[in-house]
Amino acid sequence: MAFLLLVAGGGAVTFAPERCAFPSLLNVTQIHLQRGLRLGCFTSADLVEASFARISEINSMLNPVLETNPDALKIAEQRDRDRQEGKTLGPLHGLPILVKDLIGTDDQMQTAAGSYALIGARVRRDATVIAKLRRNGAIIIGKTSLSEWANTRSIYSTNGWNARGGQTYAAYVENQDPSGSSSGSAVAVDLGLAFAALGTETSGSIIYPAERSNIVGIKPTVGLTSRHMVIPVSERMDTIGPMARTVRDAALVLQAIAGKDANDNYTLSSPFHGNLPNYAAACNLTGLQAKRIGIPRNVLSILPHIFGTAADPIIGSFEKAVATIREAGATIVEDTNFTAYNAFITSQIPQRVVAADMLSGFATYLSALSSNPNNLHSLEDIRNFTQHSPEEGYPLRDTEAWDMAILAGMNNSSPGFWHLYQQSLFFGEEGGLLGTLSRHNLDAIILPSRLSADIPGIIGSPIITVPFDAFPAGTTTSYNLRGDLVDAAPGVPLGISFLGQKWSEESLIAMAFAFEQRTTARKNLTRFVEPKTELADLKKGSE
Repeated sequence: MAFLLLVAGGGAVTFAPERCAFPSLLNVTQIHLQRGLRLGCFTSADLVEASFARISEINSMLNPVLETNPDALKIAEQRDRDRQEGKTLGPLHGLPILVKDLIGTDDQMQTAAGSYALIGARVRRDATVIAKLRRNGAIIIGKTSLSEWANTRSIYSTNGWNARGGQTYAAYVENQDPSGSSSGSAVAVDLGLAFAALGTETSGSIIYPAERSNIVGIKPTVGLTSRHMVIPVSERMDTIGPMARTVRDAALVLQAIAGKDANDNYTLSSPFHGNLPNYAAACNLTGLQAKRIGIPRNVLSILPHIFGTAADPIIGSFEKAVATIREAGATIVEDTNFTAYNAFITSQIPQRVVAADMLSGFATYLSALSSNPNNLHSLEDIRNFTQHSPEEGYPLRDTEAWDMAILAGMNNSSPGFWHLYQQSLFFGEEGGLLGTLSRHNLDAIILPSRLSADIPGIIGSPIITVPFDAFPAGTTTSYNLRGDLVDAAPGVPLGISFLGQKWSEESLIAMAFAFEQRTTARKNLTRFVEPKTELADLKKGSE
């Protein structure tokens, strides 16, 4: 048994034993897990077995996990041996992590974007973020479900649906929209199926699902994390980020995956020169003191047009969050508006940029595969496979987003693309977030998470969403466009997002942590279903 050194009031030194505890996996943190591993209360193999049991319990109902890693237990046993020999690889040593099915793993698992088109295709090596996690001792235990092809295929589909896994649901109300595209990662983390997960974001794909599943999501600056061997959407907007139950845990994962990579030249623009900030150390209770936080009221004004009657509780929740932030010592600066926002919401230019990047990016990714059994080399090839494969659900799930990109015929090396891209950037730079931060000398912008992702997506700037609230009793239930998923209803989570300058993750993490610690909102919400298996159950069974 281990002992803690305590200093009594009179200066005498006493020793108190550290006793084993088996915290609930629904809200367990890195601190709890590493303490239990260090004391020998449980092993990494136990954690993996518990994760697999919880996945088995919940997957037939909510479908957050596409497949588990058949090598995970063997890897966990090696991490346990390393620990016994006094070798640990960092704060994530021996912890189970799930990754979105866009992120390449050079192992027995698929990397297929939720589609049958890429079943059997092999990446030449682990994605850089996966290699970094492994070097830090994390155990990749499976691939999470997503909106197929990162929500690029269809204009009439549902968040969280893909051909491989079917429909993913969030856990707070029956048939809840999980949002997309990192749907499975968010649901899995919320339900304690793993310590954390990786998601990807082009415009909202980490932030929106994290909000709907009542967890923390960090969308990093484009270039802070490598996209090498990750199925792309837009090279100008894609980023890989952590999804976890607390700000500190998300910061620890970000620390592990961030950094330069010669295989992704966007990472070479990092200002940190190989010396990253200590993101977990930024987590302190004073993170909001003396900060200038702006509210772009003209962005909030579109809420009723997007969400109808659900807008009122979103605004009400947001105003409570503003009061909390003010009480924490921040200065709230009103009407820090995005000056080009009205033009942005009626423009198709950002979508055209993404479509052009996608046309080029898919072809580049396919050319880098070591195995490509369906002989796919372009978006046209992927569309043809999808339209002629019964498993892909076509035409009920259409390919219209791809159809429009192919019809436009513009890739990111076409004449006119660069001018189009500069027009798009204006919505996020001078006419959007960056202009507002500069004009008002702000440390951050805050928005309801449901409104936070589009402008930062254009310019590749960071966002953190933090759990805060839920739609109250009496909220009218509303549905997605297909009418098959619940978008708003009593109990569906709501989050608050912090937006900042590029490379400002350290500052945003400090603010988000201070907010999180004042609200501790995540534990207040109720799910309609939860897995039951706990570490204590496994230990009892082995006695």
